[in-house]
Amino acid sequence: MSVANRSAGRDVHIYSANDSATVLGGLILTNGVTNANFHSMVDIIFIFCQDYFLRDEGGTTVQKDDHPLQPGNYYIVTNGSITVNNEPWLVRTISVASGTRVAVFRDAVRERDRRCVVTGKPALRADHGIWRGFEAAHIFPLAYEGHWNKENYGRWITIPAATESTGTINSVQNGMLLRADIHSLFDSYDISINPDDNYKIVCFGPDGNGIAGNHLDQQLLQDPHRPVHQLLRWHFRQAVLANMRGAGEPVFEVDFPPGSDMMGEIMSGPMAAERMEFELFSRLAVQ
Repeated sequence: MSVANRSAGRDVHIYSANDSATVLGGLILTNGVTNANFHSMVDIIFIFCQDYFLRDEGGTTVQKDDHPLQPGNYYIVTNGSITVNNEPWLVRTISVASGTRVAVFRDAVRERDRRCVVTGKPALRADHGIWRGFEAAHIFPLAYEGHWNKENYGRWITIPAATESTGTINSVQNGMLLRADIHSLFDSYDISINPDDNYKIVCFGPDGNGIAGNHLDQQLLQDPHRPVHQLLRWHFRQAVLANMRGAGEPVFEVDFPPGSDMMGEIMSGPMAAERMEFELFSRLAVQ
Protein backbone atom coordinates (compact mmCIF):
# COMPACT_ATOMS: atom_id res chain seq x y z
CA MET A 1 0.00 0.00 0.00
CA SER A 2 1.49 3.33 -1.04
CA VAL A 3 1.82 6.05 1.59
CA ALA A 4 1.03 9.67 0.80
CA ASN A 5 3.88 12.07 1.44
CA ARG A 6 3.25 15.43 3.10
CA SER A 7 6.23 16.92 1.26
CA ALA A 8 4.54 16.43 -2.12
CA GLY A 9 3.75 19.83 -3.61
CA ARG A 10 6.11 21.84 -1.41
CA ASP A 11 7.27 25.08 -2.97
CA VAL A 12 9.40 26.20 -0.01
CA HIS A 13 12.49 24.13 0.80
CA ILE A 14 14.92 24.49 3.71
CA TYR A 15 18.63 23.66 3.56
CA SER A 16 21.74 24.23 5.59
CA ALA A 17 23.97 26.80 3.92
CA ASN A 18 26.75 24.23 4.33
CA ASP A 19 24.85 21.45 2.52
CA SER A 20 22.66 22.53 -0.37
CA ALA A 21 22.04 18.91 -1.40
CA THR A 22 20.11 17.77 1.68
CA VAL A 23 16.60 19.07 2.21
CA LEU A 24 15.94 19.57 5.93
CA GLY A 25 12.30 20.50 5.62
CA GLY A 26 9.84 22.63 3.78
CA LEU A 27 6.37 24.01 3.36
CA ILE A 28 3.45 24.16 0.98
CA LEU A 29 3.03 27.92 0.84
CA THR A 30 -0.47 29.32 1.30
CA ASN A 31 -1.90 32.77 1.83
CA GLY A 32 -0.98 34.67 4.97
CA VAL A 33 2.43 33.14 5.76
CA THR A 34 4.91 35.95 6.40
CA ASN A 35 8.68 36.02 6.75
CA ALA A 36 8.23 36.35 10.51
CA ASN A 37 5.91 33.33 10.56
CA PHE A 38 8.51 31.32 8.64
CA HIS A 39 11.19 32.19 11.19
CA SER A 40 8.93 31.03 14.03
CA MET A 41 8.33 27.74 12.19
CA VAL A 42 12.06 27.23 11.69
CA ASP A 43 12.51 27.80 15.44
CA ILE A 44 10.11 24.90 16.08
CA ILE A 45 11.59 22.28 13.75
CA PHE A 46 15.28 22.96 14.42
CA ILE A 47 17.46 23.39 17.50
CA PHE A 48 20.38 25.80 17.27
CA CYS A 49 23.36 26.18 19.60
CA GLN A 50 24.21 29.61 18.15
CA ASP A 51 22.36 32.42 16.43
CA TYR A 52 21.29 31.90 12.83
CA PHE A 53 19.76 33.81 9.97
CA LEU A 54 17.94 32.78 6.82
CA ARG A 55 19.07 33.57 3.29
CA ASP A 56 17.08 33.12 0.12
CA GLU A 57 18.46 31.60 -3.07
CA GLY A 58 19.45 35.05 -4.29
CA GLY A 59 21.68 35.56 -1.26
CA THR A 60 19.41 38.09 0.45
CA THR A 61 18.90 37.84 4.21
CA VAL A 62 15.27 37.15 5.10
CA GLN A 63 14.07 39.62 7.70
CA LYS A 64 11.62 38.82 10.50
CA ASP A 65 8.92 41.05 9.04
CA ASP A 66 5.35 40.92 7.81
CA HIS A 67 6.23 40.66 4.12
CA PRO A 68 4.65 37.61 2.48
CA LEU A 69 7.00 34.64 2.28
CA GLN A 70 7.92 33.81 -1.31
CA PRO A 71 8.28 30.33 -2.84
CA GLY A 72 11.84 29.07 -3.25
CA ASN A 73 14.85 27.66 -1.46
CA TYR A 74 15.99 29.01 1.89
CA TYR A 75 19.31 28.44 3.59
CA ILE A 76 20.11 28.43 7.31
CA VAL A 77 23.34 30.28 8.02
CA THR A 78 24.97 29.68 11.40
CA ASN A 79 28.39 29.08 12.93
CA GLY A 80 26.91 26.42 15.18
CA SER A 81 25.16 23.12 14.65
CA ILE A 82 21.69 22.54 13.24
CA THR A 83 19.75 19.72 14.90
CA VAL A 84 16.35 18.57 13.70
CA ASN A 85 13.95 18.67 16.63
CA ASN A 86 12.94 15.10 17.52
CA GLU A 87 10.05 16.21 19.71
CA PRO A 88 7.35 13.52 19.52
CA TRP A 89 4.46 14.00 17.16
CA LEU A 90 1.22 12.54 18.50
CA VAL A 91 -0.37 10.31 15.87
CA ARG A 92 -3.86 11.56 15.19
CA THR A 93 -6.56 10.74 12.68
CA ILE A 94 -10.12 11.91 12.17
CA SER A 95 -12.00 11.44 15.43
CA VAL A 96 -15.72 11.96 15.97
CA ALA A 97 -16.30 10.47 19.40
CA SER A 98 -19.53 9.59 21.15
CA GLY A 99 -20.40 8.68 24.72
CA THR A 100 -21.60 10.31 27.91
CA ARG A 101 -18.35 12.16 28.65
CA VAL A 102 -18.17 13.63 25.18
CA ALA A 103 -21.85 14.62 25.10
CA VAL A 104 -21.26 17.14 27.89
CA PHE A 105 -18.28 18.57 25.98
CA ARG A 106 -20.20 18.67 22.69
CA ASP A 107 -23.18 20.49 24.17
CA ALA A 108 -20.98 23.14 25.81
CA VAL A 109 -19.06 23.78 22.57
CA ARG A 110 -22.28 24.01 20.55
CA GLU A 111 -23.86 26.44 22.99
CA ARG A 112 -20.81 28.73 22.95
CA ASP A 113 -20.01 28.75 19.23
CA ARG A 114 -23.18 28.04 17.19
CA ARG A 115 -21.09 28.28 14.05
CA CYS A 116 -17.89 26.99 12.53
CA VAL A 117 -15.34 29.25 14.19
CA VAL A 118 -12.88 28.85 11.31
CA THR A 119 -15.13 29.52 8.31
CA GLY A 120 -17.78 31.58 10.10
CA LYS A 121 -20.58 29.42 8.66
CA PRO A 122 -23.52 29.50 11.11
CA ALA A 123 -25.43 26.42 12.22
CA LEU A 124 -28.72 27.71 10.84
CA ARG A 125 -30.90 24.98 12.36
CA ALA A 126 -29.26 24.96 15.78
CA ASP A 127 -32.38 26.40 17.43
CA HIS A 128 -34.22 23.26 16.29
CA GLY A 129 -31.55 20.95 17.64
CA ILE A 130 -30.17 20.12 14.20
CA TRP A 131 -26.37 20.34 13.94
CA ARG A 132 -25.84 18.31 10.81
CA GLY A 133 -22.52 19.20 9.19
CA PHE A 134 -21.03 20.63 12.40
CA GLU A 135 -18.85 18.80 14.93
CA ALA A 136 -17.33 19.63 18.31
CA ALA A 137 -13.58 19.16 17.90
CA HIS A 138 -11.07 18.59 20.69
CA ILE A 139 -7.97 20.77 20.26
CA PHE A 140 -5.90 18.31 22.29
CA PRO A 141 -7.15 14.82 21.34
CA LEU A 142 -9.22 12.92 23.87
CA ALA A 143 -7.39 9.70 22.95
CA TYR A 144 -4.27 11.03 24.68
CA GLU A 145 -5.89 11.85 28.01
CA GLY A 146 -3.09 9.91 29.72
CA HIS A 147 -0.53 12.24 28.15
CA TRP A 148 -2.72 15.23 29.07
CA ASN A 149 -2.73 14.16 32.72
CA LYS A 150 0.98 13.27 32.78
CA GLU A 151 1.98 16.70 31.42
CA ASN A 152 -0.63 18.45 33.58
CA TYR A 153 -2.17 20.31 30.65
CA GLY A 154 -5.27 20.67 32.78
CA ARG A 155 -3.45 23.51 34.58
CA TRP A 156 -4.42 25.74 31.67
CA ILE A 157 -8.12 25.06 32.11
CA THR A 158 -9.99 27.64 34.17
CA ILE A 159 -13.51 26.44 33.32
CA PRO A 160 -13.88 22.74 34.17
CA ALA A 161 -16.35 20.52 32.38
CA ALA A 162 -19.92 20.65 33.70
CA THR A 163 -19.51 17.17 35.17
CA GLU A 164 -16.30 16.55 37.10
CA SER A 165 -16.11 12.91 35.98
CA THR A 166 -15.64 14.01 32.36
CA GLY A 167 -12.18 15.38 33.18
CA THR A 168 -10.53 18.71 32.36
CA ILE A 169 -9.72 17.50 28.84
CA ASN A 170 -13.45 17.79 28.09
CA SER A 171 -13.63 21.44 29.13
CA VAL A 172 -15.20 23.76 26.58
CA GLN A 173 -11.82 25.53 26.59
CA ASN A 174 -10.35 22.50 24.78
CA GLY A 175 -12.91 22.61 22.01
CA MET A 176 -14.20 24.42 18.95
CA LEU A 177 -17.24 23.90 16.76
CA LEU A 178 -16.09 23.18 13.22
CA ARG A 179 -17.69 22.32 9.94
CA ALA A 180 -17.27 18.55 9.46
CA ASP A 181 -14.75 18.90 6.62
CA ILE A 182 -12.75 21.52 8.55
CA HIS A 183 -12.72 19.19 11.58
CA SER A 184 -11.12 16.53 9.39
CA LEU A 185 -8.41 18.95 8.27
CA PHE A 186 -7.82 20.13 11.83
CA ASP A 187 -7.47 16.62 13.23
CA SER A 188 -4.97 15.69 10.50
CA TYR A 189 -2.95 18.88 11.13
CA ASP A 190 -3.63 20.15 7.60
CA ILE A 191 -4.84 23.39 9.17
CA SER A 192 -4.07 25.02 12.49
CA ILE A 193 -4.42 28.32 14.33
CA ASN A 194 -1.47 30.43 15.44
CA PRO A 195 -2.43 32.24 18.66
CA ASP A 196 0.84 34.17 18.60
CA ASP A 197 -0.11 35.93 15.37
CA ASN A 198 -3.56 37.22 16.26
CA TYR A 199 -5.08 33.73 15.95
CA LYS A 200 -4.23 33.42 12.28
CA ILE A 201 -5.51 30.38 10.40
CA VAL A 202 -2.61 28.55 8.76
CA CYS A 203 -3.08 25.95 6.03
CA PHE A 204 -0.33 23.37 5.54
CA GLY A 205 -1.77 22.13 2.27
CA PRO A 206 -3.70 23.62 -0.65
CA ASP A 207 -6.44 25.90 0.66
CA GLY A 208 -9.71 24.90 -0.96
CA ASN A 209 -11.83 26.88 1.49
CA GLY A 210 -10.33 30.37 1.22
CA ILE A 211 -9.46 30.43 4.93
CA ALA A 212 -5.64 30.68 4.92
CA GLY A 213 -4.47 33.95 6.44
CA ASN A 214 -7.85 34.70 8.01
CA HIS A 215 -8.22 35.11 11.77
CA LEU A 216 -10.64 33.72 14.31
CA ASP A 217 -13.40 36.23 14.81
CA GLN A 218 -13.52 38.60 17.75
CA GLN A 219 -16.82 37.19 18.98
CA LEU A 220 -15.08 33.97 19.97
CA LEU A 221 -11.92 35.64 21.25
CA GLN A 222 -13.92 37.93 23.53
CA ASP A 223 -15.91 35.04 24.99
CA PRO A 224 -14.67 34.22 28.52
CA HIS A 225 -15.17 30.53 27.67
CA ARG A 226 -12.93 30.74 24.58
CA PRO A 227 -10.29 28.08 23.84
CA VAL A 228 -7.12 28.67 25.83
CA HIS A 229 -4.20 29.91 23.75
CA GLN A 230 -1.78 27.37 25.24
CA LEU A 231 -3.74 24.50 23.65
CA LEU A 232 -3.96 26.25 20.30
CA ARG A 233 -0.21 26.86 20.52
CA TRP A 234 0.30 23.13 21.23
CA HIS A 235 -1.75 22.19 18.16
CA PHE A 236 0.09 24.68 15.95
CA ARG A 237 3.44 23.31 17.09
CA GLN A 238 2.29 19.77 16.31
CA ALA A 239 1.12 20.89 12.85
CA VAL A 240 4.49 22.47 12.08
CA LEU A 241 6.34 19.33 13.18
CA ALA A 242 3.99 17.07 11.22
CA ASN A 243 4.16 19.00 7.98
CA MET A 244 7.52 20.77 7.81
CA ARG A 245 10.10 18.51 9.47
CA GLY A 246 11.99 16.39 6.94
CA ALA A 247 9.54 14.78 4.55
CA GLY A 248 6.71 15.25 7.04
CA GLU A 249 4.77 12.66 8.98
CA PRO A 250 2.67 9.96 7.28
CA VAL A 251 -0.78 10.69 5.91
CA PHE A 252 -3.14 7.98 7.09
CA GLU A 253 -6.00 6.30 5.25
CA VAL A 254 -9.26 7.03 7.05
CA ASP A 255 -11.87 5.94 4.50
CA PHE A 256 -12.81 2.35 5.33
CA PRO A 257 -16.02 1.32 3.50
CA PRO A 258 -18.23 -1.34 5.11
CA GLY A 259 -16.71 -4.75 4.63
CA SER A 260 -13.17 -3.49 4.22
CA ASP A 261 -10.34 -4.81 6.40
CA MET A 262 -9.76 -1.74 8.55
CA MET A 263 -7.39 -3.46 10.99
CA GLY A 264 -5.46 -5.12 8.19
CA GLU A 265 -4.98 -1.82 6.36
CA ILE A 266 -3.87 -0.05 9.53
CA MET A 267 -1.39 -2.83 10.41
CA SER A 268 0.11 -2.78 6.91
CA GLY A 269 0.36 1.01 6.87
CA PRO A 270 2.83 3.48 8.43
CA MET A 271 3.27 3.77 12.20
CA ALA A 272 0.94 0.82 12.69
CA ALA A 273 1.53 0.43 16.45
CA GLU A 274 0.97 4.13 17.15
CA ARG A 275 -2.11 4.19 14.95
CA MET A 276 -3.63 1.16 16.67
CA GLU A 277 -2.92 2.74 20.06
CA PHE A 278 -4.73 5.91 18.97
CA GLU A 279 -7.72 3.97 17.64
CA LEU A 280 -7.95 1.94 20.87
CA PHE A 281 -7.65 4.92 23.19
CA SER A 282 -10.14 6.88 21.07
CA ARG A 283 -12.75 4.27 21.84
CA LEU A 284 -11.91 3.84 25.52
CA ALA A 285 -11.67 7.56 26.31
CA VAL A 286 -15.30 8.37 25.54
CA GLN A 287 -16.80 5.95 28.04
